[in-house]
Amino acid sequence: MSELALASGGAGVPRPTRPSRRHKEITTEPRGVRIALIGTVLALISVLLFAPLLAVFGEALRQGWAASVEALASPDACSAIRLTLIVAAIAVPLNAVFGIAAAWSITKFDFPGKTFLVTLIDLPFSVSPVVAGLALVLLFGANSTFGAWLVAHDMKIVFAFPGIVLASMFVTFPFVARELIPVMIEQGSSEEEAALSLGASGWRSFLTVTLPNIRWALLYGVLLSTARAMGEFGAVAVVSGKIRGVTTTMPIMIEILYNEYLSVAAFSLAGVLALLALVTLALKSLLEWRHADLLAATRRH
Repeated sequence: MSELALASGGAGVPRPTRPSRRHKEITTEPRGVRIALIGTVLALISVLLFAPLLAVFGEALRQGWAASVEALASPDACSAIRLTLIVAAIAVPLNAVFGIAAAWSITKFDFPGKTFLVTLIDLPFSVSPVVAGLALVLLFGANSTFGAWLVAHDMKIVFAFPGIVLASMFVTFPFVARELIPVMIEQGSSEEEAALSLGASGWRSFLTVTLPNIRWALLYGVLLSTARAMGEFGAVAVVSGKIRGVTTTMPIMIEILYNEYLSVAAFSLAGVLALLALVTLALKSLLEWRHADLLAATRRH
């Protein structure tokens, strides 16, 4: 067909059409509506996020930096910070190992009870942390048969460090598995099968093929677990016994200081916890940005 026919809209040649006004009105919101929605979201974020953070840091520094630093240097505050970081350093790697194993078994194998296992992984999301802590007390406490045997053999779980670790592990163990399962389902097993067919062992296939493919999802799940482990209150409060300087993590110590009307000390410790949460959030955003860049580069090539 000649250029003249194309220019004049010859028979059988559809001309490019512009979206009608009606279609445009349906698919785009008026400017006023968009401004109102964005303003509402920003207002809610300000009220629910920024205002509390400013209040925490403002109250912590109400008497100056010196008072805040002195409060954080107290033995109880140092013990709470140290215990929180140690518990997170133990619970998070254990949950990472469990999450990898659970995601691997769910995505690579078919077995009876597979759906039930996925449901069990989600259990901490639906059970109150206080209920979880109470369950640990009933299982490992001195009033139970097993707990009495542990106490008789000088192995305390409840109201001691192991109970805090168990409670932190319970509330955080779904995060890694729930991040890895969708990624491993999407990737399939073709690359692992190719590595095995070329003579690689199962362990080498995991280290050289599977782990590099899931590293970003794994790091994302580890960050979420770390943030939850450091900020957990309900389950830890039940199993710890709130023994000052011994089994008090940062959230519990904040409650104790606030109840004793030591506002500067309580909010200074809360500020440290908030800073740790903000660092975790920044790392999470960095991982998402890095992962998005890698995906875009992969698609371009």
